[in-house]
Amino acid sequence: MRLLTAGESHGSYNVAILEGFPKGVRIEQRFINEELKRRMTGVGRGGRMLIEEDSAEIVSGLRNKITLGSPIAILIKNKDAKIFAQASDNLASLSIPRPAHADLCGALKYGEKDLRNILERASARETVARVAVGAICKQFLSLFRVRIASFTVGVGRVLSGVKPKDISEIIASRKQELNCIDAVAGKQMIKAIKQAQSSGDSLGGIVEVWVDGLVCGLGSFMHFDKRLDAKLAGYLMSIPAVKGVEIGLGFKYAQERGSLSHDAIYYSPSKKFYRNTNNSGGIEGGISTGSPVVMRVAMKPIATLCKPLESVDLMTKKKEKAMVERCDTCAIVALSVIAEAMSSLAVTESFLEKFSCDSLPEIKRNYQGYLKSIDNL
Repeated sequence: MRLLTAGESHGSYNVAILEGFPKGVRIEQRFINEELKRRMTGVGRGGRMLIEEDSAEIVSGLRNKITLGSPIAILIKNKDAKIFAQASDNLASLSIPRPAHADLCGALKYGEKDLRNILERASARETVARVAVGAICKQFLSLFRVRIASFTVGVGRVLSGVKPKDISEIIASRKQELNCIDAVAGKQMIKAIKQAQSSGDSLGGIVEVWVDGLVCGLGSFMHFDKRLDAKLAGYLMSIPAVKGVEIGLGFKYAQERGSLSHDAIYYSPSKKFYRNTNNSGGIEGGISTGSPVVMRVAMKPIATLCKPLESVDLMTKKKEKAMVERCDTCAIVALSVIAEAMSSLAVTESFLEKFSCDSLPEIKRNYQGYLKSIDNL
């Protein structure tokens, strides 16, 4: 399976093309739009969220809501379009790069003097296409009782130590403004965001993503790029502003003795093989264990600041304040939704590698056969 996205932040459309998705899966466009709406929510979002009303249009790859096995193409129109493929615009050239953005590195890489030709594609606006495809993958995974959800662990220096009992508790947290299962910490996070907003600053944060219902056996240790944890980490790190990914205990694993941290294995006729702990985060040897896959994703503070940092004009080489584009103060809820989308994409790819990718009936037969083979071990 392969995903290709296209589009600029202020272009006419954002586009996604998903190739290799199986035939015979019912896809509801309504669910895609619900996920796009979730991406736009949360305390700390900027003015563009008041402009856009993201809505996906599936233009190929389905007939009567059922996938054909051909490439799926999705269009998402930008209401705030300012640049055009075949028409001139009246936008002024930008030459003062913003620290922590792709502006300067992109300009040097491509020999560009107008930074708009860099920032338009480097913008996190591109993730709207990924969320749309993630919603398609979620609908496929749901047929096998796989659920993906996330919650906010921290914003800035405000951290929650509350752990969810199960994925249903995580899904219920969506009713909160910041998707935080800890009501007390959630209020403190909102306060921190508003303080940063009032001072023209920005904040990052941490979200935790769960993939629940995966059967043991997805991924492989045979090839480095087939490892499930490697694929998930790579896809999550591809999200703009993400600077860290942990699976299971993550860095805390390195601080513990093996005798106190590894997940002991047990067996009973009813449960078969099982573990009482999940410090590995549901993955061992690059393969899913059958326990929930648990990941934490760290996002740096939003790069564009209303009170900008020092920079240098590309043209004059003189000291200047960085340019100010319309921006968010904190986009932690958006990160959650995008992280879910990228996780669903990675898991679907590994699922199809294990159980075939041509048609849903074939996948279901292979899946049921595999479950029987596990029971007979």
